[in-house]
Amino acid sequence: MTKNPKLPDLEASLAEINALIEQMEQGNLSLEQSLTQFERGITLIKHAQKILCTAEQKVQLLIQNKDEEKLTDYENNEE
Repeated sequence: MTKNPKLPDLEASLAEINALIEQMEQGNLSLEQSLTQFERGITLIKHAQKILCTAEQKVQLLIQNKDEEKLTDYENNEE
């Protein structure tokens, strides 16, 4: 099992990253807290990059395959 809790979706990951940045920029965290926040931020960034990469691959496949699957009218299929 992993130590990290379940990772959120893309939008929630980006929101959490922004919140972590704001907390760290305030300068009120201890060194240990800052390192923990930084580690969480890196985990979220890698997770978000993976989501975006997967989405990009899906889009590329759809674009490549757009001409392979032609739709025909329903009426024409019954003839």
